[in-house]
Amino acid sequence: MARPRSFDIDDALEKAMHVFWEHGYEGASLPDLLDGMGLTRGSLYKAFTDKKTLFLQVLQRYERQAVQAGVAMLADPSIPNGAERIMAMFQGSYQNVVNGDARGCLLCTAAAGPSSYDDDVAKAVSEGLGALRDGIYTALGASPKHAVLNPAERGALADMIIAQYVGLRTMARARIDHDTLHNIVRSVGVMLA
Repeated sequence: MARPRSFDIDDALEKAMHVFWEHGYEGASLPDLLDGMGLTRGSLYKAFTDKKTLFLQVLQRYERQAVQAGVAMLADPSIPNGAERIMAMFQGSYQNVVNGDARGCLLCTAAAGPSSYDDDVAKAVSEGLGALRDGIYTALGASPKHAVLNPAERGALADMIIAQYVGLRTMARARIDHDTLHNIVRSVGVMLA
């Protein structure tokens, strides 16, 4: 008879998420994952099969937590102007860096790494960033200045803003100086003005 699993899958995924977030996909070694998750090699492989499968589950978890929180902020009716919601997202990301969190966005890190050579990771990244982009598009529709744009124009602006977001979060992970990161936030403000 098989022994019951002696660890919580959600807890293990949360811990793995932080390991991948800190080290990136390529940089997260098996010993890093085992140590960070508090698992044995056998337990990790039995529960998750391999590193890639674990990473894909971590990306799904990250999307449910971070991306959906971002989408909810972009749809927050307590901030009537959608452009202000977008700026709040950028300012919050910048403030995280100022407060010492230079991890950036896990999806953005994956976009710059394994997404370039792995179709499954690319699909997960595309879905997560696509949801955020759609949230930006919706927020633009709640902006008096941008609601009048036709769908193609609003879509192009949403694409430009998500590109700025990926750039900001990737550059934060690269530990680019705060002044440059702040200028990215200000440039989004100029686009939305």
